[in-house]
Amino acid sequence: MTGLHQPWRAALVALLLLSGPSAADEKKGAPANSARATRAEKDDATYRQLETFARVLSYVENNYVEAPDQERLVYGAIQGMLDTLDPHTVFMPPEVFREMKIDTSGEWGGLGIEIARKNDRIIVVAPIDDTPAARAGIKAGDELVGIDGESTRGMDVGRAMQKMRGPAGGRVLLSILRHGFTAPREIAIIRDHIRIVSVEGELYGGIGHVKVKNFQERTDQYLRKELDRLRGLNGGKELRGLVLDLRNNPGGLLDQAVAMSDRFLPGNLPIVSTRGRDGRNATEERSKDRDTEKNYPLVVLVNAGSASASEIVAGALQDHGRATVLGTQTFGKGSVQTVIELEDGSGLKLTIARYYTPKGRSIQERGITPDYVVPDEPGGKPGRETPREKDLQRHFRAESTDASAPSSSAPRGLPENLAPWEATAALKDYPLKVSLEYLNALTTTSARPPARAEGR
Repeated sequence: MTGLHQPWRAALVALLLLSGPSAADEKKGAPANSARATRAEKDDATYRQLETFARVLSYVENNYVEAPDQERLVYGAIQGMLDTLDPHTVFMPPEVFREMKIDTSGEWGGLGIEIARKNDRIIVVAPIDDTPAARAGIKAGDELVGIDGESTRGMDVGRAMQKMRGPAGGRVLLSILRHGFTAPREIAIIRDHIRIVSVEGELYGGIGHVKVKNFQERTDQYLRKELDRLRGLNGGKELRGLVLDLRNNPGGLLDQAVAMSDRFLPGNLPIVSTRGRDGRNATEERSKDRDTEKNYPLVVLVNAGSASASEIVAGALQDHGRATVLGTQTFGKGSVQTVIELEDGSGLKLTIARYYTPKGRSIQERGITPDYVVPDEPGGKPGRETPREKDLQRHFRAESTDASAPSSSAPRGLPENLAPWEATAALKDYPLKVSLEYLNALTTTSARPPARAEGR
């Protein structure tokens, strides 16, 4: 049997060298002997495991019945390794990594669906508003059973996304299983240019409604422009109130979530903090005292499709008493990922920390609890069986609640100040209707709006 090909040998030798004791360890004195011994034992185990991997790779390369694809072997080994970690740590081959970078720019060809893995199944987190998927009736919680006749059982998210994307005008056949269906149903959808206008707004009797669809590059700038546009429609007067609608917003760029929170908070208030393993990757983002919106009453509208960056905004504004949160429990993704571009054009999205709200609450697995629970339909239950972080395979468990970190208070039912309002009479969107009527009642009675948070 011949040995490993040269590229594999060089890579594995480098890995084995990295697993050995560090130069810093060699320079330490006797007090560090115990720590060095423990590390040496661990490194010996790693060395043996790498030897096993090298041996298996050699057997496969030299004896498999057909010549294997070396790239697929390595990528498959990496993906298998990461499949033992949390569902948000993923390896992206070059073509998938290129598409991920397109996501944050806000334009690509596809259907407009956010998906995740639940056990071996692909489920829909949320269809993005005003995309082919949303127009075709795809709903959060749908199980994606097949794509163009290929079963998704065991398929990774990157592969599923790649199959749904492509040139505009192309047809994609989805097999969908939904609560109440007796069998999967096939839905043909035509790809389109997915141009996510991340912020859109309307004016209702002096009260603004701003829908934020995701957090991509320049989302906060778009929010500022939209608020200025609504003030123009309001005759140049300040808004009486604002509904910041984060429903079905799957998140995106952390810096944009920080900037959006900052826009509604006075200076020097904590917005979000992160903490990694052994105190690493510890950061705290604070508000700056510039370009702050007036202290008009504010509602943040959320649901089970509000995740990650959306939860950062909702949690920060809720903790500081700047906004009232309405809707249903959010998704519960409280982890931070960093994206690393590798030499061959592939990418690694690695979970490095958990994030915490200003009061130290971890959102992981729990989500943001609204101040008032507002179901999708009048008299309906607060959200149907929509998958959340806690349903994902290998997700991080919620940490034990810190005694110094207050937990969310129990949510209440509908606000008591609701009254019919002509401006919302024709609205079919029940949670939005409730939010607008809540703000209208707040600003036309003696009820006080939320107190402005004080800097510290």
